[in-house]
Amino acid sequence: MDKTIFITGASSGLGKATAILFASKGWTVIATMRYPEKETELTVFPNIHLLKLDISDPKQIAGIALEAEKISTVDVLLNNAAYGLMGPFEGITDEQLIQQINTNFLGTLLVTKAFLPYFRARKRGTVITVTSSTANIPYPFVSVYAATKSALEKWSEGMSYELNALGIRIKTVVPAYMQTNFGSNAQMVSYSGYQNVFTQYITAMRADSTTKRDVPETIADIVYEAATDSRKRLHYIAGELANTEYDWLRKEGIETVMDTMDHRFFG
Repeated sequence: MDKTIFITGASSGLGKATAILFASKGWTVIATMRYPEKETELTVFPNIHLLKLDISDPKQIAGIALEAEKISTVDVLLNNAAYGLMGPFEGITDEQLIQQINTNFLGTLLVTKAFLPYFRARKRGTVITVTSSTANIPYPFVSVYAATKSALEKWSEGMSYELNALGIRIKTVVPAYMQTNFGSNAQMVSYSGYQNVFTQYITAMRADSTTKRDVPETIADIVYEAATDSRKRLHYIAGELANTEYDWLRKEGIETVMDTMDHRFFG
């Protein structure tokens, strides 16, 4: 049976890698992004359809499920769209805070809510949400980003109780930092009262060249595993770095992990 996946945030990184992987496996892919008219790489695939979607805009979200269903019956929803916000929390403006929550958290909820009536009517469907290892081990100066990813984890866990009985699977894919332009595209916040400690953290991060970062294609393989896994499994820790961090957390506990990271970054 032909399958269809709907992907948010497909213009780059994991979203684009996932679109290409699923298309290469014969799936119909509905790839969304803010500026589909600028996309060239995905347009070479006849089974990839581009739609415009800014998930921070509820008006665009309102009709997106119907628009997608007109293209093909959606079997899998991949909530991937997000961006980073990095810097001292005190320096984040109210507008930046609201935009981060709207994009990384609320937008994902609204997109999912738009598709649930279709999944429920068919008594099948899979919702996969990309979270982050920062939901388990938060790093300095990304507290709001980590909070949005942690919120998505808890929302997914709660939703799984509600929807499993209806034939709808809820899953999260949990990667760590990847070799993408995510970091360079992140909003950077500076604030004078924290400049010294922020500079110290950035210097320590850049010096840690031994950290192995997974490529998005590796994480896309985990997304495919989750999409084709009929079990009620909820969490898919994705990539070598994320698994290393997760094993460390399970072995040592959050207090020890955070104490070690504090010494690592700030001495």
